[in-house]
Amino acid sequence: MSQEASKARSPEGRPGRVRARTGFIFRPVNLLLLLPFVGLLIPAFYNKATPRLGGLPFFYWYQLVWIPISVVITLIVYRATRGDR
Repeated sequence: MSQEASKARSPEGRPGRVRARTGFIFRPVNLLLLLPFVGLLIPAFYNKATPRLGGLPFFYWYQLVWIPISVVITLIVYRATRGDR
């Protein structure tokens, strides 16, 4: 037995086996992360010039609006899943 294995401690603090991480845990809230991809991956949704916002064609400001939306979605998913680690 290696020294590292003998130093492993259980969650209770006793020497012994430590539970291995299982990897990805699916939660429905993770599906929110697909929204920016769907909203930006298909240019047919936003390939037009009108309506304009502050002189910017729709094509540009639509993409810029997705930046804060993506940040908020990522924050929601992070907070909902941070206990899973």
